[in-house]
Amino acid sequence: MADIIEVTDDNFGELVEKSAKPVLLDLWAPWCGPCRSLGTIIKDFAAEADDQVVFAKLNVDENTEIPARLHVTSIPLLALYKNGQVVDKSVGLISKGALANFIKRNQD
Repeated sequence: MADIIEVTDDNFGELVEKSAKPVLLDLWAPWCGPCRSLGTIIKDFAAEADDQVVFAKLNVDENTEIPARLHVTSIPLLALYKNGQVVDKSVGLISKGALANFIKRNQD
């Protein structure tokens, strides 16, 4: 079971860019219905996942620096980081199976 960590503009470097493991970053907002649905899917997936990937959330309303750096124009947005770099992105609501495929296709 993997926990979901809260990421902010202030701790992004430490928790995401310096992570020894790949990080799945969920960029979301509380007013976004698809974001809330995806959050539930990620929570369910993380509960079943091993500790190979770090699951993280960043609220785009409370943290604007990182979304600006990533040129976020739509949410929900998933960004998969490896070695501090974005290796893939997915925009919009996806199923649990699609989430599994998104992570799997980016594993070495």
